[in-house]
Amino acid sequence: MTRTAVIAGVGPGLGASLARKFAAEGCQVALFARSEDYIEELAEELPDPGEGLAVQTDLTDVEQIQEGFKAVREAFGSVDVLVNHASAASWKGIMDVSVEEFEQAWAVNGRGAFVCSQEAVGDMLETGGGTVIFTGATSSVRSLGGAIGFTAAKFAARGMAMDIAQEYGPEGIHVAHVVIDGQIDTPGVRDRFTDRDGETFLNPDEMAETYWHLVEQDDVSTQPFEVHITNGPQNSEFI
Repeated sequence: MTRTAVIAGVGPGLGASLARKFAAEGCQVALFARSEDYIEELAEELPDPGEGLAVQTDLTDVEQIQEGFKAVREAFGSVDVLVNHASAASWKGIMDVSVEEFEQAWAVNGRGAFVCSQEAVGDMLETGGGTVIFTGATSSVRSLGGAIGFTAAKFAARGMAMDIAQEYGPEGIHVAHVVIDGQIDTPGVRDRFTDRDGETFLNPDEMAETYWHLVEQDDVSTQPFEVHITNGPQNSEFI
C-alpha cells in the first residue's frame, strides 16, 4: 500500500533524512517548510519508488497549513502519516525572553503541530487509521533551565500527543512522541561544537529508521507511545 506522508518542518538534517527514508519505503512525501527552494530541490531528489511534493508553508499560519494539506490531498490523496517535526526556540530564561519570542516558540511547536494533527487525523478517521509522530526533545520531559519558551511549547506538544493517542488509538491511529536526547549531526554542527566528541552526535539517517519502525507498528498491543533516541553508549543528556 502506498502511504501519503506529510513531514511538517523540513530542513537539512533529520527532516531531510525522514523524507528520503519514507520515499525509499514507497511513500508519497509532502515536505512542509518556509524555505521553498530547499524543499523543491529535495522533493526532486527523493529516491524511488517514492514521490515528493514541496509545499511552502509557514507553520505559524493556520490558513497556510490548511491550504498545504489541501494541496497534498489534491496531489496524493488522504494523509496516512504525519510527522510534526517543526521547531522554534529562543534560548532565554523567563526574565530575558519577550512575549513575542515566547509566542513564536508556541506558534510553531504547539499551535502549528495542533493544526497539522487536526488536518491529518481527520483524514485518518475517514480511511481507518494512520500514524502521527511528534518530534520531541529532552526539554519535553525535563526542563534544562533557561529556555522557557521552548520548554513550555515542547511540554505542550507532548501533552497533545498523549491526548490524541488516548482518544484515537482505539480508532486505529498510532500516535508516538520521540524524545531526541542529544545533538543531531546536521550540516555545520560540528564546526559549532568543536570540543564535542564526534561519536556523541546522533546520525539523522539512523534516527529516520526509528521513525519508520514506528510507522510500521501495526499491532495495537505493541505500539509504543514514547521512544527516546540517545547517543548510544555515550553519556545520555537525558539521564
